[in-house]
Amino acid sequence: MDARLKTYIVEDNVTIRENLVGTLEELTHISAIGYAEAEADAVGWLTVNSDKWELAIVDLFLKQGSGLGVLQACAKRRPHQKVVVLSNYATPDIRKRCAQFGVDAVFDKSNEIDALIDFCVQMSGGQHARSGH
Repeated sequence: MDARLKTYIVEDNVTIRENLVGTLEELTHISAIGYAEAEADAVGWLTVNSDKWELAIVDLFLKQGSGLGVLQACAKRRPHQKVVVLSNYATPDIRKRCAQFGVDAVFDKSNEIDALIDFCVQMSGGQHARSGH
């Protein structure tokens, strides 16, 4: 059985996305099950596959649309599903706005990658305990 955390990435920068996936798959128990570069694609996938993901990592500035629209679409997710924001613009204002959408955490790309890794490790640890693996 695959006990990895099924993670969906919403990030339009290919280099950042590939580095992020590589780092998280190496250092945590996540498995990247898909990605989107635009709001509509992300909302569509996360909605249609609402029972297939456990973690969504969302950037706020996308090729088309905004990560805020993705966050809004995830507001009615299942209790075990987590949504985090990874952005260059993790200002107090943005953090407050994300909290209004029920986001589980906000991480700054420039200096909080370690905190994101810790979050993923904790989440997958909790996942293993919860599902008995």
